[in-house]
Amino acid sequence: MLTSKQRSTLRGIASKYETILQVGKGGISEALVQQVKDALRKRELIKMRVLDNCPLDAREAAEELAARTGSEVVQVIGSRFVLFLRNSKEPVVQF
Repeated sequence: MLTSKQRSTLRGIASKYETILQVGKGGISEALVQQVKDALRKRELIKMRVLDNCPLDAREAAEELAARTGSEVVQVIGSRFVLFLRNSKEPVVQF
């Protein structure tokens, strides 16, 4: 569980990041979940976007992906959201 200070720090870091993955009309598939897991393992912090034709809104997609990957939702703004998962072996983000 992230503290509010950690969440604030992560939001600041994520504001400089580009969106790397999108959730489209197919919703959340196993392939997307695996891509998110791989990206989180390498980067720890990722920004994603939900397209207009997706059956889920950004909050629903963020919460479902967080549950399926073991990550935490840092923030949801409009159609974009940020996920975080600490890499215990090689941490990238320092608090």
